[in-house]
Amino acid sequence: MRKSRFSEAQIIGMIKEQEAGMSTADVCRKHGLSQGTFYKFKSQCGGMEVSDAAKLRAVTDENAKLKRLLADTMLTTSS
Repeated sequence: MRKSRFSEAQIIGMIKEQEAGMSTADVCRKHGLSQGTFYKFKSQCGGMEVSDAAKLRAVTDENAKLKRLLADTMLTTSS
């Protein structure tokens, strides 16, 4: 999957701008993204704080590492 050009902090900042009363079109124009992308970001990160997003990324990375370890273990024991 392609990495976003925006960090989680930037995405959360954009969502907060829109929630503070700025129109969605203005937020999108200011940051150079489409409204569809904005709403996708909002569905993924809406209601989060920057610290929550960092925790989510850490848990996701740890989960991926554990899945790789399990797969490696299963491959070596079955051989």
